[in-house]
Amino acid sequence: MCEKGVLITGAAGVMGRAVATRFDRAGYRLILLDRDKKGLEELQNELSCKSIILCVDVSDPEEVKKAVEEAIENFGSIDILVNNAGIVSNNKSLTTTSLEWQTLLNINLNGFFFMAQAVIPGMKKKGWGRIINVSSLASKNGGLTAGIAYSTSKGAINSLTFSLAGELASTGVTVNGIAPAYVETPMIMEKLSEEERQRVLEKIPVHRFCKPEEFAHVVSFLADDLSGFITGEIIDLNGGLYFD
Repeated sequence: MCEKGVLITGAAGVMGRAVATRFDRAGYRLILLDRDKKGLEELQNELSCKSIILCVDVSDPEEVKKAVEEAIENFGSIDILVNNAGIVSNNKSLTTTSLEWQTLLNINLNGFFFMAQAVIPGMKKKGWGRIINVSSLASKNGGLTAGIAYSTSKGAINSLTFSLAGELASTGVTVNGIAPAYVETPMIMEKLSEEERQRVLEKIPVHRFCKPEEFAHVVSFLADDLSGFITGEIIDLNGGLYFD
Protein backbone atom coordinates (compact mmCIF):
# COMPACT_ATOMS: atom_id res chain seq x y z
CA MET A 1 0.00 0.00 0.00
CA CYS A 2 1.15 3.53 -0.81
CA GLU A 3 0.40 6.42 1.52
CA LYS A 4 0.84 9.08 -1.15
CA GLY A 5 -2.14 11.18 -2.22
CA VAL A 6 -2.88 11.72 -5.90
CA LEU A 7 -5.09 14.53 -7.16
CA ILE A 8 -6.48 13.90 -10.65
CA THR A 9 -8.38 16.59 -12.54
CA GLY A 10 -10.79 15.57 -15.27
CA ALA A 11 -11.07 12.30 -13.37
CA ALA A 12 -14.48 11.34 -14.75
CA GLY A 13 -13.24 11.27 -18.35
CA VAL A 14 -11.76 8.25 -20.09
CA MET A 15 -8.12 9.23 -19.51
CA GLY A 16 -8.75 10.37 -15.95
CA ARG A 17 -10.51 7.11 -15.13
CA ALA A 18 -7.62 5.11 -16.53
CA VAL A 19 -5.17 7.04 -14.35
CA ALA A 20 -7.37 6.65 -11.27
CA THR A 21 -7.69 2.91 -11.87
CA ARG A 22 -3.92 2.58 -12.26
CA PHE A 23 -3.18 4.37 -8.98
CA ASP A 24 -6.04 2.57 -7.24
CA ARG A 25 -4.43 -0.78 -7.97
CA ALA A 26 -1.21 0.50 -6.41
CA GLY A 27 -3.05 1.58 -3.24
CA TYR A 28 -2.72 5.37 -3.48
CA ARG A 29 -5.17 7.77 -1.85
CA LEU A 30 -7.18 9.45 -4.60
CA ILE A 31 -8.61 12.96 -4.80
CA LEU A 32 -10.86 13.00 -7.85
CA LEU A 33 -11.88 16.33 -9.40
CA ASP A 34 -14.29 16.99 -12.24
CA ARG A 35 -17.39 19.00 -13.05
CA ASP A 36 -19.28 15.76 -13.71
CA LYS A 37 -20.58 14.69 -10.30
CA LYS A 38 -22.38 11.61 -11.61
CA GLY A 39 -19.27 10.46 -13.43
CA LEU A 40 -17.18 10.95 -10.30
CA GLU A 41 -19.63 8.95 -8.20
CA GLU A 42 -19.63 6.11 -10.72
CA LEU A 43 -15.83 6.08 -10.75
CA GLN A 44 -15.56 6.15 -6.97
CA ASN A 45 -17.88 3.14 -6.72
CA GLU A 46 -15.48 1.17 -8.91
CA LEU A 47 -12.42 1.92 -6.77
CA SER A 48 -11.16 -0.03 -3.79
CA CYS A 49 -8.74 2.47 -2.20
CA LYS A 50 -9.48 5.56 -0.12
CA SER A 51 -10.90 8.33 -2.31
CA ILE A 52 -12.84 11.56 -2.20
CA ILE A 53 -14.63 13.35 -5.01
CA LEU A 54 -14.92 17.10 -5.49
CA CYS A 55 -16.90 18.93 -8.16
CA VAL A 56 -14.65 21.78 -9.21
CA ASP A 57 -14.32 24.21 -12.09
CA VAL A 58 -10.54 24.28 -12.49
CA SER A 59 -10.70 27.61 -14.30
CA ASP A 60 -11.96 29.28 -11.09
CA PRO A 61 -8.97 29.95 -8.80
CA GLU A 62 -11.15 30.32 -5.71
CA GLU A 63 -12.87 26.98 -6.30
CA VAL A 64 -9.49 25.35 -6.84
CA LYS A 65 -8.02 26.85 -3.67
CA LYS A 66 -10.97 25.76 -1.54
CA ALA A 67 -10.96 22.24 -3.02
CA VAL A 68 -7.26 21.74 -2.35
CA GLU A 69 -7.60 23.08 1.21
CA GLU A 70 -10.56 20.76 1.83
CA ALA A 71 -8.70 17.78 0.39
CA ILE A 72 -5.62 18.38 2.53
CA GLU A 73 -7.62 19.05 5.70
CA ASN A 74 -9.81 15.97 5.39
CA PHE A 75 -7.69 13.56 3.40
CA GLY A 76 -4.02 14.33 4.00
CA SER A 77 -1.23 15.50 1.72
CA ILE A 78 -1.37 15.93 -2.03
CA ASP A 79 1.86 14.39 -3.26
CA ILE A 80 1.06 13.97 -6.94
CA LEU A 81 -0.96 16.27 -9.18
CA VAL A 82 -2.19 14.98 -12.52
CA ASN A 83 -3.37 18.02 -14.49
CA ASN A 84 -5.66 16.27 -16.93
CA ALA A 85 -8.85 18.35 -17.19
CA GLY A 86 -9.37 19.81 -20.62
CA ILE A 87 -11.71 20.39 -23.53
CA VAL A 88 -11.10 20.20 -27.25
CA SER A 89 -12.09 22.17 -30.31
CA ASN A 90 -11.32 21.37 -33.92
CA ASN A 91 -12.06 24.88 -35.19
CA LYS A 92 -9.28 26.57 -37.11
CA SER A 93 -8.44 30.27 -37.02
CA LEU A 94 -11.31 31.75 -39.03
CA THR A 95 -14.05 29.73 -37.33
CA THR A 96 -12.84 30.16 -33.73
CA THR A 97 -14.95 32.65 -31.78
CA SER A 98 -13.56 34.88 -29.05
CA LEU A 99 -15.68 33.01 -26.48
CA GLU A 100 -14.30 29.66 -27.61
CA TRP A 101 -10.75 30.99 -27.49
CA GLN A 102 -11.18 32.28 -23.93
CA THR A 103 -12.96 29.13 -22.75
CA LEU A 104 -10.25 26.81 -24.08
CA LEU A 105 -7.47 28.85 -22.50
CA ASN A 106 -9.32 29.23 -19.20
CA ILE A 107 -9.78 25.50 -18.76
CA ASN A 108 -6.81 24.01 -20.60
CA LEU A 109 -4.16 26.46 -19.41
CA ASN A 110 -5.36 28.60 -16.51
CA GLY A 111 -6.78 25.54 -14.77
CA PHE A 112 -3.39 23.83 -14.88
CA PHE A 113 -1.68 26.84 -13.36
CA PHE A 114 -4.27 27.35 -10.62
CA MET A 115 -4.04 23.67 -9.63
CA ALA A 116 -0.24 23.70 -9.55
CA GLN A 117 -0.19 26.96 -7.61
CA ALA A 118 -2.50 25.46 -4.98
CA VAL A 119 -0.54 22.23 -4.38
CA ILE A 120 3.05 23.52 -4.64
CA PRO A 121 3.31 24.89 -1.06
CA GLY A 122 2.49 21.50 0.45
CA MET A 123 4.87 19.67 -1.86
CA LYS A 124 7.70 22.09 -1.12
CA LYS A 125 7.12 21.75 2.61
CA LYS A 126 7.31 17.98 2.32
CA GLY A 127 10.33 18.12 0.01
CA TRP A 128 8.74 15.75 -2.48
CA GLY A 129 6.16 16.12 -5.21
CA ARG A 130 5.17 15.25 -8.75
CA ILE A 131 3.25 17.53 -11.12
CA ILE A 132 2.26 15.86 -14.37
CA ASN A 133 0.69 18.04 -17.05
CA VAL A 134 -1.27 16.50 -19.90
CA SER A 135 -0.25 18.26 -23.08
CA SER A 136 -0.78 17.01 -26.63
CA LEU A 137 0.97 16.30 -29.90
CA ALA A 138 -0.85 19.42 -31.09
CA SER A 139 1.48 21.45 -28.88
CA LYS A 140 4.37 20.43 -31.12
CA ASN A 141 2.95 20.21 -34.62
CA GLY A 142 0.06 22.68 -34.46
CA GLY A 143 -2.52 19.91 -34.63
CA LEU A 144 -3.57 17.62 -37.47
CA THR A 145 -7.27 17.69 -36.65
CA ALA A 146 -7.16 19.83 -33.49
CA GLY A 147 -8.14 23.49 -33.72
CA ILE A 148 -6.04 26.56 -33.08
CA ALA A 149 -7.29 27.33 -29.55
CA TYR A 150 -6.66 23.78 -28.39
CA SER A 151 -3.20 23.61 -29.98
CA THR A 152 -2.25 26.99 -28.52
CA SER A 153 -3.40 26.03 -25.04
CA LYS A 154 -1.37 22.84 -25.14
CA GLY A 155 1.72 24.67 -26.39
CA ALA A 156 1.40 27.02 -23.44
CA ILE A 157 1.17 24.01 -21.11
CA ASN A 158 4.60 22.92 -22.33
CA SER A 159 6.01 26.34 -21.46
CA LEU A 160 4.28 26.23 -18.07
CA THR A 161 5.87 22.83 -17.47
CA PHE A 162 9.35 24.10 -18.29
CA SER A 163 8.96 27.18 -16.11
CA LEU A 164 7.66 25.28 -13.08
CA ALA A 165 10.30 22.57 -13.49
CA GLY A 166 13.09 25.12 -13.41
CA GLU A 167 11.59 26.91 -10.44
CA LEU A 168 11.04 23.77 -8.36
CA ALA A 169 13.97 21.55 -9.35
CA SER A 170 15.87 22.15 -6.12
CA THR A 171 12.86 21.50 -3.89
CA GLY A 172 12.28 17.80 -4.57
CA VAL A 173 9.29 18.56 -6.79
CA THR A 174 9.46 17.45 -10.42
CA VAL A 175 7.25 18.83 -13.19
CA ASN A 176 6.80 16.94 -16.44
CA GLY A 177 4.33 16.71 -19.28
CA ILE A 178 2.93 14.04 -21.56
CA ALA A 179 2.09 14.80 -25.18
CA PRO A 180 -0.31 12.06 -26.30
CA ALA A 181 -1.84 11.80 -29.73
CA TYR A 182 -5.16 10.20 -30.53
CA VAL A 183 -6.02 8.36 -27.34
CA GLU A 184 -9.21 6.32 -27.65
CA THR A 185 -11.59 8.83 -26.07
CA PRO A 186 -14.88 10.42 -27.13
CA MET A 187 -12.79 13.36 -28.41
CA ILE A 188 -11.44 11.01 -31.07
CA MET A 189 -14.12 8.38 -31.49
CA GLU A 190 -17.07 10.78 -31.60
CA LYS A 191 -15.76 14.18 -32.71
CA LEU A 192 -13.98 12.74 -35.77
CA SER A 193 -15.85 11.07 -38.60
CA GLU A 194 -14.95 7.54 -39.65
CA GLU A 195 -13.26 8.97 -42.73
CA GLU A 196 -11.20 11.36 -40.59
CA ARG A 197 -10.19 8.57 -38.23
CA GLN A 198 -9.04 6.40 -41.10
CA ARG A 199 -6.95 9.25 -42.52
CA VAL A 200 -5.28 9.70 -39.14
CA LEU A 201 -4.64 5.97 -38.76
CA GLU A 202 -2.85 5.94 -42.11
CA LYS A 203 -0.39 8.51 -40.76
CA ILE A 204 0.35 6.73 -37.46
CA PRO A 205 3.26 4.31 -38.00
CA VAL A 206 1.98 1.78 -35.44
CA HIS A 207 -1.42 1.87 -37.24
CA ARG A 208 -3.63 2.20 -34.17
CA PHE A 209 -4.82 4.70 -31.59
CA CYS A 210 -3.36 4.95 -28.08
CA LYS A 211 -5.06 2.96 -25.33
CA PRO A 212 -6.06 4.95 -22.21
CA GLU A 213 -4.18 2.36 -20.14
CA GLU A 214 -0.97 3.16 -22.03
CA PHE A 215 -1.39 6.80 -21.15
CA ALA A 216 -1.97 5.92 -17.50
CA HIS A 217 1.20 3.82 -17.51
CA VAL A 218 3.29 6.85 -18.50
CA VAL A 219 1.63 8.93 -15.77
CA SER A 220 2.47 6.31 -13.15
CA PHE A 221 6.07 6.14 -14.42
CA LEU A 222 6.55 9.88 -13.99
CA ALA A 223 4.98 9.71 -10.52
CA ASP A 224 7.37 7.03 -9.31
CA ASP A 225 10.14 7.68 -6.79
CA LEU A 226 12.69 6.47 -9.32
CA SER A 227 11.64 9.16 -11.81
CA GLY A 228 12.97 11.91 -9.58
CA PHE A 229 15.86 12.70 -11.94
CA ILE A 230 13.42 13.56 -14.75
CA THR A 231 12.00 17.08 -14.73
CA GLY A 232 11.06 19.58 -17.41
CA GLU A 233 10.42 16.79 -19.91
CA ILE A 234 7.53 16.42 -22.36
CA ILE A 235 7.14 12.72 -23.11
CA ASP A 236 5.76 11.90 -26.55
CA LEU A 237 3.07 9.23 -26.75
CA ASN A 238 2.11 9.21 -30.40
CA GLY A 239 2.91 5.86 -32.03
CA GLY A 240 5.74 7.32 -34.09
CA LEU A 241 3.59 10.05 -35.59
CA TYR A 242 6.07 12.75 -34.60
CA PHE A 243 9.73 12.67 -33.58
CA ASP A 244 11.76 15.41 -31.87
